[in-house]
Amino acid sequence: MTEIIPEISVLLLIIVRVSAFFVSVPFFSYSRIPPQVRIGLAVIFSWMIYYTFSDVQAIPMDGDYILLVLKEAIIGVLIGLVAYIMMTAVQIAGGFIDFEMGFAMANVIDPQTGTQTPLMGQFFNFLILFVLISINGHHLILDGIYYSYQFLPMNQIFPDFTNDNIIEFVIRTVGSVFTVAFQMAAPVVATLFLVTMALGITAKTVPQLNIFVIGFPIKIAVGFLVLIISMGVMIEVMEKVIEMMILSMRDFMRLLGGV
Repeated sequence: MTEIIPEISVLLLIIVRVSAFFVSVPFFSYSRIPPQVRIGLAVIFSWMIYYTFSDVQAIPMDGDYILLVLKEAIIGVLIGLVAYIMMTAVQIAGGFIDFEMGFAMANVIDPQTGTQTPLMGQFFNFLILFVLISINGHHLILDGIYYSYQFLPMNQIFPDFTNDNIIEFVIRTVGSVFTVAFQMAAPVVATLFLVTMALGITAKTVPQLNIFVIGFPIKIAVGFLVLIISMGVMIEVMEKVIEMMILSMRDFMRLLGGV
């Protein structure tokens, strides 16, 4: 009977890490999901994680326990933040495309973050969430927080924040985000750049035409046409982004754990 009843001190630490993870990680941090549902999922998933531990020992609730709670919350938020940074590559790519198509002045409210985002960035954001679900990427995200206890055990009060490789990891991650964003936006941006050059030449040769009026619908039509043609490649790139997100979470946990 005592094996069925969990150790409250250990279970609370697991709930803190998983709840903090759900605050920042993509898909599970979606603001349209009611907080009660997210809290319920965090508690249920934490309960499941608890019973996967072979040797569970009670952790005394003393002064060090408060430090453990803060450490668990920071770890959960940071791991989810790494995943979120990788997912922002699609929004950055959408911002590049919107600037060339003329949609930069028509931002919309992102229901996930509550901030203004470009139209195409919002479209790509929803599309990558659908791709994430279709390839069971949300299961891999849950695996990430589950296997985090192999790299960052609960009884470790201070993660290895002094690791010099963390700065290199952050720089490499941010560089990868912008690289992927440029690659995704390159077909549309390059095509619209050529269209802009053609419109500029036309404006010089035929000054009677109001290029500013006819240029917008032409660039929008060409932009959507290129998007439709390259949509298959876009989805493949989004799958690679999800793979990079999972690998970045694993590498970050290894650095914090000093592995």
